[in-house]
Amino acid sequence: MERELQCAFCGRNKSEVTLLVAGVNSHICDYCIEQAHHIINEESTPKNSFIKNDSTETPAFILKKPKEIKKFLDQYVIGQEDTKKNLAVAVYNHYKRIHAPSTKGEDDIEIEKSNMLMIGPTGTGKTLLARSISKFLNVPFTIADATVLTEAGYVGEDVESILTRLLQVASYDIAAAEQGIVFIDEIDKISRKGDNPSITRDVSGEGVQQGLLKILEGSVVNIPPQGGRKHPDQKMIPINTQNILFIAGGAFDGLEKLIASRLNLSAIGYQNESHEKIDKKDLLHFVTPQDVRTFGLIPELIGRLPVITHLTPLDEKALKKIMIEPKNALIKQYKKLFKLDHITLNVTDEALDVIVQRAMTLGLGARGLRSLCEEIFKDFMFESDDLGDLLTLDKSLAMQKIQNFESIVYSKVS
Repeated sequence: MERELQCAFCGRNKSEVTLLVAGVNSHICDYCIEQAHHIINEESTPKNSFIKNDSTETPAFILKKPKEIKKFLDQYVIGQEDTKKNLAVAVYNHYKRIHAPSTKGEDDIEIEKSNMLMIGPTGTGKTLLARSISKFLNVPFTIADATVLTEAGYVGEDVESILTRLLQVASYDIAAAEQGIVFIDEIDKISRKGDNPSITRDVSGEGVQQGLLKILEGSVVNIPPQGGRKHPDQKMIPINTQNILFIAGGAFDGLEKLIASRLNLSAIGYQNESHEKIDKKDLLHFVTPQDVRTFGLIPELIGRLPVITHLTPLDEKALKKIMIEPKNALIKQYKKLFKLDHITLNVTDEALDVIVQRAMTLGLGARGLRSLCEEIFKDFMFESDDLGDLLTLDKSLAMQKIQNFESIVYSKVS
C-alpha cells in the first residue's frame, strides 16, 4: 500500500489539510504556510523605531508648557478648569521627567511618575480629556474598560491585555508604546465590596486591583503580541511600563455619601456655620484618598494614583457651550454632515435651550446631548433628498421631535 503524502513540518496527512504544496524532496501544508507568514511579518516589524505613518516619520516630540497644554484642552473641553490644570501639570511633569537630560554623577534623585485618578459623574468629560491630551502630545493612546478585566486564569481579559492594545495602537513600535498613555475607564467598577480584605476569590474586583499594581508602578511585563491568554510556547514581547502614563477614571457613584458622612453633613440638630460654605452639590471637591479607600479601592492601588482630581457636574450653561463652542462641538458636526448633502443647517438659540433642558432631566451629561440630537436629526437625515438647501431647527420643531420620540418610548413600555 502506497504511503500517503505528509507535511514535512507538522506531519499532517494530505487528507487532513486543504492544500499540500510539493517541494524538491518534501511537502508543506497550507496551515504551516500561514504560520510561517505570520512569523515573517512579526520578525520584519521594526522593534525600536519611530512610528511610521504613510512611510514618513512622525515629528520630533516637543513638550509644551502646562499653560499651552491647558489652552489646547480648552478647545475641546468646556469647564472643568481645576481638572484641566491638574492634568496639564501631571502630563508636563511626566514627559519632562522622561525627556530630561541624564544627570548621573550630579545627583542620584529619581523622579517618580504621577499617575492620575479622575472622579466625576458620567458625561462630564473624563474620556475626552484623556483622548485630547494624547492628540496634543502625539503619543500612542488607548482606552481600557476595567469592567471586562478579571484575575489571570479566569473568563475575561487579563490585565496585560491593556498593554497589548497600547502596543497595537503604536503599530508594534515598542519604544513608542513605552511612552504612551493608557486611560483605564470604569475603575470604580472593580472596587471590593467591603472595607475588609476578602477571604474568598474576588476575581473581577480586588483580584484585578492586585493585578494592576505591577503595571502601574513600573515594571517589565511580558505580553502576548496578539492578545488573548498566555501559552507556554507563545512568543512574548517585553514592555517596560516605567514611562507609561496611566490615567484612571470612574463615576464612583455613591462617593458623595461617604464624603458627606466624613464631613458630618446632617440636617438634624443645629446648623454648623462651617458647613454653610460647603457646596453640597459638589461634594467631590472635598474627596480624599481615604474616601476612595472606603469606597473600595485598595491602599496599594491608591498609592500608585497619587494625583486625584474631580470633575464637576455640568449645568445648563456648560451644556449649551458644549453644543456650539468646542472644536468638535455637536452642532458643528451636524452642520458638516448636512453640508455634505448640500444642506445648510441653522439651529436657533431657543432650540438649543430645549435640548439642554431635556438633557438635564436625563442626567446623562454631554452624552445625553448626543442622544437627543440623534433622535432630532434622524428623520431629517433620512429625508435629506426632500429638504431643499436649508434646514432651520427652531424651538417648536425641537420640542415636537423630542415629544414624538418620548411618546414612542413610553408607548412601548406601557
